[in-house]
Amino acid sequence: MTDTIRPRLVVPDVDEAIAYYVEHLGAERGARYAEPSGHVVHAELCIGRSELSLTQAHADWGLSAPSGSGGSPVLLTLTVTDASAVGAAMVAGGATVLIPIEDRSYGLSEGRLRDPFGHLWIVSQDLPGRP
Repeated sequence: MTDTIRPRLVVPDVDEAIAYYVEHLGAERGARYAEPSGHVVHAELCIGRSELSLTQAHADWGLSAPSGSGGSPVLLTLTVTDASAVGAAMVAGGATVLIPIEDRSYGLSEGRLRDPFGHLWIVSQDLPGRP
């Protein structure tokens, strides 16, 4: 039995998403697999110690990107050492701020952003003195 979970994000254009996550979140590329048609069925990324994968939207397979299905019901939490800097980098690449990154009473500096592909991210940072 395994003890990990790896989200797979459905996006309209996998290569565009890879470029965004590499440039704005410091992701590292992993394996990428495409069908002979060019349809990308799997691409791996590492962000820090976490892994995620991407797949291209495909209506016949029931795979819809958030932008094509009314939005994302999932929040991805990215814990970093400088939430403001990461949030600013995401916005520079086309993300939208939904909740500004600010110090919260519960010991975190965090906010919520929607990336250019419709996925929702909580960008979070531990504040000094947090238990």
